[in-house]
Order: sequence, then structure tokens, then C-alpha cells
Amino acid sequence: MPRPGHDEVVLINGFPSLYAQRITEHVLSTNPRAFVYVVVHAAEKAEADRALVALGEEAAARTSVLEGDPAAMDLGLSGAEYRQLASEVDRIHHAAHAAWVGMDEATAARANVATTAEILELARAASALEALVVHSTAAVSGDRTGVVYEEDLEAGQEFHDEAARARMRAEALVRRAKGVPTVIVRPGAVVGASAPGDRLDALHLAALLALTTPAEIPLPLPQRGDAPVHVVSMEYVVRAACALGRMPGARGKTFHLVDPHPISARRFFEVLARAARGSSLRQVPASAAAMLLRTPGIERFVRSPKAFLEQIARSVRYDARAATSALAGTGITCAPFEGYAEELVREVAEHVSARRAPRPPSSSPGGEAEVYDPFS
Repeated sequence: MPRPGHDEVVLINGFPSLYAQRITEHVLSTNPRAFVYVVVHAAEKAEADRALVALGEEAAARTSVLEGDPAAMDLGLSGAEYRQLASEVDRIHHAAHAAWVGMDEATAARANVATTAEILELARAASALEALVVHSTAAVSGDRTGVVYEEDLEAGQEFHDEAARARMRAEALVRRAKGVPTVIVRPGAVVGASAPGDRLDALHLAALLALTTPAEIPLPLPQRGDAPVHVVSMEYVVRAACALGRMPGARGKTFHLVDPHPISARRFFEVLARAARGSSLRQVPASAAAMLLRTPGIERFVRSPKAFLEQIARSVRYDARAATSALAGTGITCAPFEGYAEELVREVAEHVSARRAPRPPSSSPGGEAEVYDPFS
């Protein structure tokens, strides 16, 4: 049953993450007759309201915030809310996921697998659903090397972190779902979707390591520096995912959203360093950088920089022929890293600034200051 006055109703799961905010902004700006639902935790309601205000009065008026839990049964909504959503929604963008470095298994399963299972249940109940767009990741390939095709998933790969393992399990659930019009998109490491308060993923930690390492200390580049870094801009991911979600021919398919000509690790760090000239990151004291990286779950990666860097620069190529073919003629293409390197520098600088304020002294016996966890 269509919502009166609107020709498209979209549920965007994952709000108020910056990733989900960008999807929301694009949907509302490209279709003036679209209406958007977002499901948020009660604790994030105020942040969600602020994000909608930032979109402008007209866009906010076409958005409804539902308090719930994307990982809970029926998304944590009331029966009436769930039934209304199922009767109205035409399209779903499932972007409720998490992938920070050091995530434990239980958290990874809840944030990635449970949320996917619940959105699939809603998709089955939605009477007029045209597409469920699942925002997965190229990292589901794990430690595979060589060429990874868009139809590939479970190939005996191993994983360096629980988040990627969980997202592979989540994608497997989607592939097994019968009768649901799914579209799976697998972006590379995304630049432009990391807010200052977020925990850092592998890409942003690698950039932090590179930008705060003294120039006289060479980075231990893997594979002689020629391994590809699969990085993409958030703008490209949003435009491509939204376009694919509207294509009937995309249903039941998986699409790699990656640079068809990925930048090498050596070139990636050269471009990053050039983009950081004049950045406040160049003035971050070594002690401050060490503090930022000395966190449970993260410190083990930093103790072995080469192994850590190999997570974002491996000898793997993501075949993207399905995405390239589907998007041909739309004007949607993946820009080279040189075009948005400064955005990655800005994101990392904002993370540093947000985490350098000291915590107050502990009220525990002895009055000693607590160890500051910058990623909590």
C-alpha cells in the first residue's frame, strides 16, 4: 500500500551512521517524492534527529525516525509499526553493519549477522518490495589472493578479523534467502563514511600509522609495494548502490564496487603523504600517536605493522564486470584515489582531534588517571 503523496518509500537500516546518512541524503535529494524510514536505537535518537535537521527542513519532513533495534526481533518495533513498514516499503538499503579493528566475535555477530537476519524477515513480509539492497564488503573474500569474482563467496578463505568473518556469514544468509529480491553490493574500503566518534577500521588505522610515522622510518610495505589497495569514495558507493537498487536486472546479483584500476600500496601512501602536507597530523607528537594506537584489540596489529598493512594491500583483484556493465551509461564511475585522498586525511585528522582530550581523574581508590581508550 503506497504512502499517500509519495511514489517511493525507502527503509534505510543503519542510521545514524555516516554511511547510512549519505544514503538517506542521496535518496531524498534525487527523488522529491521519496519518503524514508530509519530505525534507530533509543540512545541514538537525539543524534539521528540532529542528522536529519542537517539535511534541511524539507528533507526532514519526508523522513520518519522509528525507535527500535535493527538486531532485535521485528527490528524492536511495535506490531503496528512493523506492519505499517511492511505494507509501505518499496525498497530497503540494509547498511546496519560494523567493522572496526579489534571487534570481538559476539559483537560482530550481533552487529552484522543478527541485523541481516532481521531485515530479511521484514523483506519477506513486505508486500510490495522491489529490492533489498544489502551493503556488504569486498572484505568477505578474507585472505584470498588472485581474482575474486562477484559470484564468489565461500571458498575456504580465512579471516584476520571477526568483523569480516561475520559479514561473510551475513552475506551467505542473503544468498540463501528465497523469494526476496536482493541486490548485494561489495564496496572496497570506503573513504567518506567515518565520523570522528566512530571506532577506526583497517583503512583509517593504516592511514593513521602512515601519517604519524616519522619520515625517517620507512613503512614496511608488503609485496614490494605493488600490491593493490582497494579503496573507494563514499560518493561512488552511494550513487552506484542506489542506481543498482532501482534496476530490475540487478536483482539476485552481487556487484563489486571497486576501482577497476586499483592504486598500488606504494602509490597509495605517496599520495596520502602529499595530501597531508600542511595537515595538523604532521604536528601530532609521537607520544600522542602511540596513545591512539595502544588499545586492546588494536595493539596486536600495530606490533606487526607489515602484517597489518597486508590487510589493506593484498595480491587480490576484484572482478567488477557485472557492476561495470550494469552502470554503463549512467555516468556513475569510480574516481581514482588521488581525487579524494584529502578526504581520508581529513577523516583521520578529525579522529585524532576527537580523541586527544584527556579524561578526568578516576574516582577509584588512589585517584590515578584511567588509561584512555581512544576507540571506545
